[in-house]
Amino acid sequence: MADLFTLWRGRVDENSRRALDVYTQTLPDFRKIADDSRARAAMMDFAVFIRKRTVAVVTENKAFTDVDLAFVEAAGRSRAERGLSLASQRHALQIHTSLTLKEVHEAANPHDLDDVMHTLAWLPPLGLAAQTAYTRGFLAGQEAFLPVVDRVQQFAHMLLTDDPVAADMAASLAMSLSGEWVVTVVRIPAGHPDRTDVLQDLLSRHWIPLRWEEPGEFVALVPDGGSQDLGVVQDFGDRVGLPCAVGAARGRIGELAETFARARQVSWAAPVRSAPSAVHYLTDLFPEISAARLPPVDRWLREVADRLAAGPDLVATLDALYRNDMARTQTAALLGIHPRTLEYRLRRVHDLTGLDPLSVRGVRILSTAVTRVLAGWETL
Repeated sequence: MADLFTLWRGRVDENSRRALDVYTQTLPDFRKIADDSRARAAMMDFAVFIRKRTVAVVTENKAFTDVDLAFVEAAGRSRAERGLSLASQRHALQIHTSLTLKEVHEAANPHDLDDVMHTLAWLPPLGLAAQTAYTRGFLAGQEAFLPVVDRVQQFAHMLLTDDPVAADMAASLAMSLSGEWVVTVVRIPAGHPDRTDVLQDLLSRHWIPLRWEEPGEFVALVPDGGSQDLGVVQDFGDRVGLPCAVGAARGRIGELAETFARARQVSWAAPVRSAPSAVHYLTDLFPEISAARLPPVDRWLREVADRLAAGPDLVATLDALYRNDMARTQTAALLGIHPRTLEYRLRRVHDLTGLDPLSVRGVRILSTAVTRVLAGWETL
């Protein structure tokens, strides 16, 4: 009876043909590439090569050689140059892993337990080395046809989804990979700026991960400890010329999916401004975020805001007052009104709501209600 390695080696061609069929049936990108006879032959050659070398190195208790990995890297580069998407590339690697395990199982006999256990222990480091080389080649190949703006957005997506390939992508873009990041989300309630032009312009000034998200969100990742976050946001505001709200959160690499979710929540609670002048964090907007998560409280605040609508311009007046730390002279100057007009408006707030806008209680309630109004009453 033949042993595991003999049977496995003898089925390389058959397994390679099956693998190619699975790829082309499952992945439209592979199917499109395989329509070219030369490309299909190259794909078949690679499937045979990787299986032959895997059986050989597992049998001999060795690792892939530099020559092996160079061949794998070249295959990854070729696939990218032919238009294979990153999503298809990742799916193909998952399929290859599943097929390899299936091939070992099909070749094994009951008496091959020791060889099977040896193989299963040996495959993970081999697979990691091959996948790393393949991905490195793939990312290098993308440079030939994928615009740099798209590659930067791809990198940002990797960071925001805690994708371990982000490190390779950072290297291919010559972009620093910080351990700590500030994730900033800019919410644009209305308007559709020219996205590609905006990102190109921003990247010429700030070489950092940037990305458009749907709906109406721009995301920037700034290495923590720097001073770029507000600068990027202000440049973005200048470029798009649309009202927006800004929220941010800090997090470590590998945990940025959660950080992104927090930053997005803050942006939903942040006031919409015609020109962004501040980056808001959870500590800046915790009353508004808490209120938005409690419908009875939010309804009560809406009632307070409805009373302020009787005006004149009471929401804008309170917003300016609280943004200026209740300095009435500065507030009047900012609003372009006489100080006595400001005093009249503050008395009007008291008459309508029963709250003194300069009292502790008044500040707590009115500032929260005003910010909820300016945020558009987004539900978190």
